[in-house]
Amino acid sequence: MRIQRTASAVEDLVLGLRRELKETSDLGEFGARAIHRELVTRAHALVPSVRTIGRILERRGALDARRRVRRPPPPPGWYLPAVAAGRAELDSFDIVEGLTLTGGLRLEVLTGVSLHGGLPGAWPQTLVTAKTAVEALVEHWREYGRPAYAQFDNDTIFQGGHHGRDSLGRVVRTCLRLDVIPVFAPPQESGSQAAIENFNGRWQAKVWARFYHDSLADLQERSRRYVGAYCQRAAARIDGAPARRPFPPAWQPDLQAQPEGVVIFIRRTSATGTVSLLGRTFQADPLWPHRLVRCEVDLRAETVRFHALRRREPTHQPLLGKAPYVFPRKPFHE
Repeated sequence: MRIQRTASAVEDLVLGLRRELKETSDLGEFGARAIHRELVTRAHALVPSVRTIGRILERRGALDARRRVRRPPPPPGWYLPAVAAGRAELDSFDIVEGLTLTGGLRLEVLTGVSLHGGLPGAWPQTLVTAKTAVEALVEHWREYGRPAYAQFDNDTIFQGGHHGRDSLGRVVRTCLRLDVIPVFAPPQESGSQAAIENFNGRWQAKVWARFYHDSLADLQERSRRYVGAYCQRAAARIDGAPARRPFPPAWQPDLQAQPEGVVIFIRRTSATGTVSLLGRTFQADPLWPHRLVRCEVDLRAETVRFHALRRREPTHQPLLGKAPYVFPRKPFHE
């Protein structure tokens, strides 16, 4: 089938009218629809359709709108340079809530998965607490080794109480004692928790929704078998992930020890460039408003470092500034 191209005279008319509307239109519109309306108003003998006018503008290079540039997504764990470069492993942990067995027994599941290796973990229980979470993490890391980082959401079970200042809970203190850097994802931000959220969905589909469970023990056994099968299938990926460090044989918990090490909070700044963490407000950079920052709370150096984060430039994370911070010496209370 032969396709007829619009006559050159008509194309020139469309281009000329576009220039005229761009310079003189009171409405400030000079796209295909505006040109079509003007041609109808002027009662031209031949008025191309809006789509034809659009094709003429595109063919003659007269479109001002820029096509959206689709940039590749940043690498997994891009906000932690060692993780993004594949030199360090990160374990993410979360809680699946709202599960109920027949008879009304409500359950929760602590879940975990490593970013590079996909090493899974799932611990169904009647209630996830800071104490049971620590027991699961220690059990998991004794068996498989310690990662460089452990990531959590900002639930009080993981972080500690939000009711006052300078609260580092049982989970954080255990991580620091084991030389694992705790990382807290930005509140109400998508993306950073994708790995654990995907695993949560798979666990619910393949364990919880797939079988009838007549007791907590039955669910725990099903979950244990699923995690074992998952590890077998992902064995090559787990072996190819960044090395995990052996669990220290003589390690003992000590929640009363003064916390030492680094705690990382990924936060978004306010309109004035401030961030809130540990019940305090810090000035990151007034010229970096509404942007992501990596806040590194260095308990030994008594300093908080603020690094700029941009998904469009994931490898460029300059230091915005520092602020003094001294974690108070006080007894630990649940």
